[in-house]
Amino acid sequence: MQERRSTRRARRMLLPATMAAVLALAAFVGSSASASTSRAAPTGSQLTIADVAPFTGPDGALGPTYLVACTAATAVINADGGVLGHPLGCKSVDTRGDPADAVPAVHQMFASGAPAFVIGCTSDEAAAVVPIFGQNHTVSFCMTGQSEFDHVKYPYFFRLVPPDLSESYAMTAIAQNRHYKRIALAFGNDIGSQTFVQPAIAALKKAGIKLVANETLDLNATTFRTEAAAVVNAHPQAIMTEALGPTEASFIGEVKQLNGGKAIPMIGTSATISPDWYKSVAAAVGKQTLASGFVADNLVTETSGPAYSAFSKAMLAQKGKVGSTGNFATYLTSPGGVHLYDGINLAALAMIAAHSTSTSAFMPWILKIGDGVPGATVVHSFDQGAAALKAGKKIRYEGPGGPTNFDAYHDSAGLFQTDAYTVSGAVKVTGNISVTQLRSLGL
Repeated sequence: MQERRSTRRARRMLLPATMAAVLALAAFVGSSASASTSRAAPTGSQLTIADVAPFTGPDGALGPTYLVACTAATAVINADGGVLGHPLGCKSVDTRGDPADAVPAVHQMFASGAPAFVIGCTSDEAAAVVPIFGQNHTVSFCMTGQSEFDHVKYPYFFRLVPPDLSESYAMTAIAQNRHYKRIALAFGNDIGSQTFVQPAIAALKKAGIKLVANETLDLNATTFRTEAAAVVNAHPQAIMTEALGPTEASFIGEVKQLNGGKAIPMIGTSATISPDWYKSVAAAVGKQTLASGFVADNLVTETSGPAYSAFSKAMLAQKGKVGSTGNFATYLTSPGGVHLYDGINLAALAMIAAHSTSTSAFMPWILKIGDGVPGATVVHSFDQGAAALKAGKKIRYEGPGGPTNFDAYHDSAGLFQTDAYTVSGAVKVTGNISVTQLRSLGL
């Protein structure tokens, strides 16, 4: 999961054209469910969910993407009476995608009032801020893919998306499935994007695929002619890539220009499945070219059934309020949209199960409700889970991100699929990547 992993990416996407409006709204967004639809309007003090992520800078679309999930989830929760009588609201904390800015921003967040829990925390800043969350005994659902979280235990840290190295293997598996023998890498110079590079090099070597170019794209640059020429002259069959802000569109556009007007096929990370990324890159290379020459790895998520139905209804209700208005439905497949929505529901249901909003009381219930316990009833939405808990039942929450399976480090990684865009910008699933294939590459 920009989601970054930058999620996971975290993860990372283009700054939307509507950012000014989003930032004005994101300073503090309370859920807006109508009291007329509430079973019992929450009357207690508000519990704040802090969206700690980039809202400005090259990664500036991540924060608003996560905010869509937050406003969607909290609207449903508040319409169902809130959590133990408390309404939930969402607050943005702009890290600017830089640890130097993230640390003082997070300290200021705690100084002004500790949140109930945190979402976001991309690969750009997670290494710097997750320890601060722990020091303040605050649960965080992070969209970082950094491998350090695979083997270092942070008790208050939860991750519903796989590490970046898993995505590197997934992209390599896509290259294998397409019988590519020559691959170029082109990743941004930000922390989140660079975490893909070394695992990708190792996976390509194990797959017997030749790495013909490895270009690092400076996110502050405005032209990438040198890097584009190096890639074109290496004659790859495809480019494995993730870059932020306007970088990807500029780079790919220059590759097409230097390649005689012909685009080179691309394999992207899950962060490239975003309405803003599509809009920018499609403008640079053409919608038809992007539809025919681009695929990305993505986590397998629900696309039908009760969990997806509840999720999609909640998310689409936020259109025009938060996030990009173009291709808004793409948020339904964004790692941040799916998994942070699940994280919010897990935390809210854990509070109800614990009969407390205290972190020490509800945190153990995240694991119990996520992974389930013997005799648990499976629920697919907050209101369904809240009703079951109030009826005295044990529950296991399985949301649009699928069932969780937390390990000792609070990681819960899922399976991968291959996604592509249609000419209209809709996302379609074109295949699945087996665990056996990933393991053969070193996972």
